[in-house]
Parts: sequence; structure tokens; C-alpha cells
Amino acid sequence: MANEQLLDKIRSLSDLELATLLCLVAREHCLIGTLPDYVDELAEELCLVASKTFNLTPAIINCHSHATLDEFATGLLVPQPARGGPPSPTHTRSASPYHLRHEPSSTTGGPSSSGGSYFPSPAPPSRPGAFSPRIGPAAIVPSSPSTTTHQPAQQPQIANFILAKNLHLAPRAVQIQALELLRTRRIFTRTSVQTAPKQFLFIAIIGAPSPTQARVTAHLNDFFYLSHWHDAEKDGLDHLDAELSRPDDNISVASSDSIIKRSSSGLGPLPDHEPAPQPHMTEDDISLLSQLTTLACVDVDVLRYQMNVVSHLRIHRAVVGGVTPQATRCLGYLCKSLAALHGLGFVTASLVGLAVRKVYGHRIVMVGEGGMMERERSVQWGSEGEAVGVVMGGWGVEEVVEDVLGMVGVPA
Repeated sequence: MANEQLLDKIRSLSDLELATLLCLVAREHCLIGTLPDYVDELAEELCLVASKTFNLTPAIINCHSHATLDEFATGLLVPQPARGGPPSPTHTRSASPYHLRHEPSSTTGGPSSSGGSYFPSPAPPSRPGAFSPRIGPAAIVPSSPSTTTHQPAQQPQIANFILAKNLHLAPRAVQIQALELLRTRRIFTRTSVQTAPKQFLFIAIIGAPSPTQARVTAHLNDFFYLSHWHDAEKDGLDHLDAELSRPDDNISVASSDSIIKRSSSGLGPLPDHEPAPQPHMTEDDISLLSQLTTLACVDVDVLRYQMNVVSHLRIHRAVVGGVTPQATRCLGYLCKSLAALHGLGFVTASLVGLAVRKVYGHRIVMVGEGGMMERERSVQWGSEGEAVGVVMGGWGVEEVVEDVLGMVGVPA
């Protein structure tokens, strides 16, 4: 069982932080939906969650209908710090992850600052004592040890925390490439093979009018561990609201849909005497929760209840697909993870109901979607499709889940 200090940390997390924590514990990925007007703000909030709560490096990919595979692969990468000598006195934190790739940076960096780009800036012009760009023995002059302070920066690597805004708008090829990244944890570029880090989380941010419409390509949709709908008007954006309320925060808002420009953690440059803030949830906390998840017990009655829910979802007259073996596997692991987060060593029926809502919310395919009314069983036995559509017009994914949870008997 988790200690009381860790449980207090968990109780203080927001809904977005809890969804992120569950995915990090399971080493899986998730889909988060919101209204289209709040996609940018939600991406900024999740960046702050990554840097402040989990100490992860975020990167944002802006997806659109004309996105290419190269754009997607490039958007995953972030620069690595240079090795060697002491940092410059004027060193500040890296450029804001909220930047679009093509915008100039608003963060003042050291002499090697590369603006809003995620890639190292080109080498400065040659000077006496450095290597000459010419080729030949006479052109190479060893540099003085006193003038060498830094080694070249490492090659960019995949960020720990990827936010794909409006992934559902990207072409099918890009979404399949995203699926390959999640499945194999690597991606091929024109020049190299990039491997995902040990702690790696991919979140698809979908702008949709309702939770049932926040979906991507079928196979990628089924690969996501869980889904969550965040209503920014009701639930708020805690970290972003706190940053906006800071009087000394330099915010540049050019229009209603502009992106806030600030340092990657939202705190600006740190003084030399001030230590970096500690993350709210450390890697040790996540590892402990993963161990507790694997140790959680499931009673046979609770397991039977879980399988009965899955069976009733699969045979429900309003459901034509989405109750897959992958979803069943995710459901079992999420139930154990929720037990660990609640400080329990066993799974309860109420935790199964909570997990069902998160696992199947984005997976279930209704008979009314995509002209599938002919697959409804009463229509196959001769009923009028229009009449059945009128009767089932009020059914949605949430209604189906609640109907099944109310139908299946809860173990005593």
C-alpha cells in the first residue's frame, strides 16, 4: 500500500494530472478531448503539468489536414543540452514549448540561443585560433584550450511528453505513423532512427463538440489506454490560471487565438542562488505505483463482474463495435492502477465502473454512426430502419455504459 505522503500528493492532483499519472504508471498513452475553442489553452495547461508536476520535457505538434510525415517526425524532437564547460552567466531556460516552430522566440538566451527553433543554431563564423572551413593541412590550426568552453550539442531526441493537437485532422498516413511510434517506441526520419525515452507519454488533444466525437483513426483509437473529456469552463485550467495571475509574468497576446509565450516552465530565468523547483510527482513515486499496481489483487467475484460488464457491452443492441480484446486488457490494468491510487491492495466493483467509463468512452461504436443502422439486430430480423433509429435516437456512449452498469449485478 502507498504511504500517506504519496496518497496526499495524489489527492491534490487535478483531473488532467490524474489522467497523466495513470498513463505514466501503465506506460501507456491517452486521448483528451475538449471544445475546439480550448485546444490551445489545454495544450498549454498540459505543458505546465509535464514540467511542474512530473518534470518531463514537453513538445507540441500542431496537426492539420495537410500535415506531412516529415513535419510530424520533426515535431517530436527537442534539442539536448551541450556537454562540457560551465554554463554561461546569462543562461536562461529553453525556449517556450508553447511556441509554434516558425515563430521567433521571446526568451532571451545566451550567445548560442536559436530563437524559436528546436534545433541547434549553426556554428558561429570562424575566428583566429579555431578550425578554418577550408580543407587542407594548412587550414587546420589547433585552438587554445582556454577558448574551448562547450562541446557541440547532441542530436535532438524525442521528447518525454508529446502533445498532438487536433490529431484527428491529420491525414491517415500521419495517424498510422503515430500508431507505429506508440507501438514500437521509435520513428524513422530521413537521416536516423529516433528511439523514445524510458518515460514517454503521447497525448492526442482532440477538439470536438462532444466527448463521443473526440476520436481518431480506428486502430490508433483502440491503442489509446484511456480517454478523458476536459471542460475548461467548468473544470478550469489550474496551472495556466496561476500563471496568468502572476503580476510579473510577461505575456504577449496578439489575438484571441494566439499562443502565450513564456519559458518552458512558466517561471522565467532562475537566479543563480535559487534551486530548480522539485516536481510534485517524482519518478520514484511513479515506479512505486507501478509496483503496487502489479501487486493488486482481484477477487473472483469482482473479476466475474468485470467480464460480465464487457460481455453486456459487446451484445448491447446499440453497440456495433469497439469492445475489443485490447480494451479488455486496458480495463484490467486500469482497475488495478486505480486501486493503487486509492491506497487499496485490491480492486472493488466501484473501481471497475470508473475504469469502464474511461476505457470505453472513446472506443464504443454506436449503430447510428456511419450508416450502420442495418447492423442493429432487430433491423436484421425485418424491423424498419427508420423506426429503430427513432427509438434509439437518444442513445449515446454514456447512456450505453450507464445502462450496462445498471443491468449487471454488483457482487456483494
